[in-house]
This record gives sequence, structure tokens and C-alpha cells, in this order.
Amino acid sequence: MSGDEEVGAAEKERVVNLLAREWTGLVRLLAQLDQSTWDRPALPGWDVHDVVAHLVGAERMLAGAPAPEVPPEATTAGHVTNGIARLNEAWIVTLRQRSHSELLEDFSTVTTQRLAALRAMTADDFAAPSWTPVGDATYGRFMEVRVFDTWMHEQDIREAVGVAGHDSGPVVEQSVDEVVTALGYIVGKKAAAPPGSTVTFELTGPVHRNVHVQVGERAVVVPSIGAPATAVLSLPSSLFMRMAGGRVDPEGVLGSVTITGDQLLGRRVATSLAYTI
Repeated sequence: MSGDEEVGAAEKERVVNLLAREWTGLVRLLAQLDQSTWDRPALPGWDVHDVVAHLVGAERMLAGAPAPEVPPEATTAGHVTNGIARLNEAWIVTLRQRSHSELLEDFSTVTTQRLAALRAMTADDFAAPSWTPVGDATYGRFMEVRVFDTWMHEQDIREAVGVAGHDSGPVVEQSVDEVVTALGYIVGKKAAAPPGSTVTFELTGPVHRNVHVQVGERAVVVPSIGAPATAVLSLPSSLFMRMAGGRVDPEGVLGSVTITGDQLLGRRVATSLAYTI
């Protein structure tokens, strides 16, 4: 095996192991819930049952199952605003007839099947071109996004049922990495930071990290900056992720974000963090 092949195999194993860790932990969490908590609101238009149905549908599609027909109610619900949302809603409406325990079994079964299929893939399979939610990339990149998406929905469930947890560790680090890839777009496009400015995000825990964005012709994440940033946003990593996922009203949580330097730019960045569909 060549050096490149070894790297590819190691990367594939890393991503698959992250998915295995996330799926196993989520099954464990769901198995602990009493039946009434499955009906608690988790996202606009979705309760906990619906979030799990979304995850089941996503993995079934990746396993090759045909998508259900989009029901009429999926085109009129207020939280359904685009084609991807309509497709998601088709699975949710279809799986609402399943009991909570049946849906948990569905999730356990499909993720076990997916894990077996992923482990059987080669490094070349992982490196093959693929559509992904973040643009054309590779199948392995798609699976990195699946780690992020599933963990974010785990946190939606935890928030809904009042069970905090899984806010650090390898899956969370990967999920933070996913948001970091979007920070150039967030700072440069959404927040319209001016050329020559810099923004530092200080994540104060449970994930500790400093991330720097430098704005030139375009805004890019850089390893370091040579002077104090134009604006510094200091906040817990869990809040950073909830804001990036559009899970909270940014104006309502600004009191938990410490901004130093250019206050207007810092506030603009903080209120522009949401970027997921």
C-alpha cells in the first residue's frame, strides 16, 4: 500500500468510526427516553419523533431506498421552504405512523446496515466524486457532513428533552471543524466584514479553540494573524454551534457573547452565524 493509500484508508476509518460513535451514542440516548418525551417540540414543525424520522430517512436514502412521494402537507407547512425540506418532510410524514419504539428500532437497524456498508467500502470509494450538501466533493466529505448533521440533531433532541451532554470529544471536534469551513463565507459574505479586517472566534469550552478569519479579496480562515483582531468573539463552543445551526435567536443570546474590538463588526458577525439550511 502506497503512502497516499495508507492516508486514504486511515481517513476513511476515522470518519466511519466517528459515525459509529455518534450513532451508538444516539441509540443509547433515545433508549433512555420515556415515551412522552418523544412528543416534545425539537425544531420548527418537528418533535423528537420527527427528528429521528429525518435521520432514519436520510440513512435509508444513502442505503439506496427510494424516497417517499412528497405528500401535499409537505408543500404547505410553514417550516418547509425549499426542495430539500420537502424531501425531508416526505420521510417524516411517512414515518409518523411508526410508534416511538418502532422508530428507534428503525434507526438502530438502518445505522447498523449503513455502518456495515461503510466499513466494506475502500478508500477509493470514499475518495470518489459525490454530490454533498456543501457542493460537489467526495463521498468521504459527504460522510463528514453526516457526522455534523447527526450530532446537531442529537443536540436538538437533548435540548428538547432536557438532557445535556455530548458537548466534547471527537464527534464534537469534527462538527466544530464543519462550521469552521463556513466561517469565511459567514464573515466575508453574510457579515460583510471589510477588506483588511480580521475576526477571531475564541471558543471557551467545552471545545477550546481560537479560529481566525482574515478578509482580503475574500475572507479565509488562517492559522494565525500578526496583530490583535479587528473584532474578537468569545463564547462557549456549544453556543457557537447552536448559533451556527440557526437554533437560537442571535439577538437573544448576544449577552453570552463577549465582543472586544470593533463592536459593530462583532455584533454583525454574531448575528450572521446561522448558515445551515
